[in-house]
Amino acid sequence: MNNQSLDQAADSLRPAVLWVGTCIDAELALARMWAGELADVYETPTPDAAVASPPETLGRRSPAAVVLASPTPASWSLVDCITLARRWPLAPLVSVAGSLVEGRRRSGPALPGIEEVAWNELPGRMAWWMHDRARGRPGSLGLPATSRREERLLEAAGRVAEFATRPGRRVSVAASRADDVESLADVLTAAGRPPLRRTCGRPTLDEPADILVWDVSELSAADLTWLAMLTANRPDLAVVLLDSFPRGDSTLAVLRAGARAVISRPMSLETLAGMLLRLETSLPA
Repeated sequence: MNNQSLDQAADSLRPAVLWVGTCIDAELALARMWAGELADVYETPTPDAAVASPPETLGRRSPAAVVLASPTPASWSLVDCITLARRWPLAPLVSVAGSLVEGRRRSGPALPGIEEVAWNELPGRMAWWMHDRARGRPGSLGLPATSRREERLLEAAGRVAEFATRPGRRVSVAASRADDVESLADVLTAAGRPPLRRTCGRPTLDEPADILVWDVSELSAADLTWLAMLTANRPDLAVVLLDSFPRGDSTLAVLRAGARAVISRPMSLETLAGMLLRLETSLPA
């Protein structure tokens, strides 16, 4: 097989993601699992190892993204990022941050030019990145590192508005406070999924929608019990739970109770739209 045939074969494969670092806790292990649902993930322990001995199965492919697993602040240095960027100059670098990075993440990324994503947001954000990539668009990862946050938000909003024109599944919202119900309804409407039902309080067990976005604010044992009853009564319902401070153990409990995803608050429009895209493509017709 000649080089051209090899390149054509590589183009027909799923997107490739290079995962740098180890999954030493439940949060990064979940993020790694979710990434594997959307792309072929190739693991390497360090940037130096990635460059010196790249995974054989990666071959000549340039990753759609290089993910730095960051369980703690200062897990990686600027030198590490430069090492990876020199080896794969066209692959955007992304840091996936565990809960211990949360406080610093809210104050802004420590590594200049590196997109940082909370571990629980990765499936939604990655679904959107791969959606853009499949259509030949650079998306938010393709914006210059020097672009202002406002420009990135406007760019994402423009693409979500285009997504809103696609036919979608029925979506309902529930939240403990009326203001949160209306806010969620506005975000879903902006994403082209005006809610079928709005509930203040816990959702009803006969929820008619295909997808439910439920803002629990602070997850409690009573919420988990209700979630388990809801998903037992409606096994085809895809529940997205919004939690103020999701952690690995609480997220595992939520997934075992039947939810499909957990998103932290505050939530970006791109994160929610990407999560809806991921769920809509996985639900049975």
